[in-house]
Amino acid sequence: MEKPKELKAAYQNEAILTEKLTKVFCTRSSSITALQDINLSVKDGEFLCIVGPSGCGKTTFLRILAGLEKQTSGKVYMISKNPEKPLTSMVFQGDSVFPWMTVRENVEYGLRMRGVPAKERREIAMKYIKLMGLSRFADAFPCQLSGGMKQRINVARAFVNDPEILLMDEPFGALDEQNRLILQQELLKIWEGTGKTSLFITHSIDEALILGDRVLVMTAHPGRIKAIVSVDIPRPRDILLLRSSPRFAQLYRNIWHLLQEEVTKASAREFAI
Repeated sequence: MEKPKELKAAYQNEAILTEKLTKVFCTRSSSITALQDINLSVKDGEFLCIVGPSGCGKTTFLRILAGLEKQTSGKVYMISKNPEKPLTSMVFQGDSVFPWMTVRENVEYGLRMRGVPAKERREIAMKYIKLMGLSRFADAFPCQLSGGMKQRINVARAFVNDPEILLMDEPFGALDEQNRLILQQELLKIWEGTGKTSLFITHSIDEALILGDRVLVMTAHPGRIKAIVSVDIPRPRDILLLRSSPRFAQLYRNIWHLLQEEVTKASAREFAI
């Protein structure tokens, strides 16, 4: 999905470009359009958050970018700046750690699959284990950890592989509020240190404003881009101070007004079935 060489010069600042991206799921008796005409440009190093009602195709979009799904029509360009690095890593919704591996072995997994020598991968893994506050649990197994700790493993595993683009599908959605706040702050800290291009799906407007440079609002099914809102709040961001700022409240209202109609449409269709 890398952009053709002749187009790279014109898009040096872009990491992702989609043109009329459409995805249709077909069964024997019917078809469902999950995504329709998605035209999007994501800049290199940008943190883009995606919000939208349930069933609007957010996860499908990320899976297409990750190469786990194929679009029905349209184009996807993933612009690689360093062919020696993995292009993408994805943090999935929910628990995706390997229960038979320790924390360190889980975090090292991608490096081991790439053939990184044992000593080097241990050093890299321990750096991110420390950043995620898991040093004391490096030799523990997932069954000995809380849900929040398991999600820290998932985030560390994605960063440790050093991808050019990080894709995250509601990684904190199942966590309680306290763990969610802690992991948001940890994610911000790591992201600000790496500057990776990141796409983050969330159902929380708060979370989108805390993390994102821009927030993409999607329509109810079939998923289209309704609006993209710039989050003009300076970095670095302190979560508690941010939530009390007038600009944060204004942006929250703007996004909710955009989203409210789509959530209502999605709910009405669900109850009509």
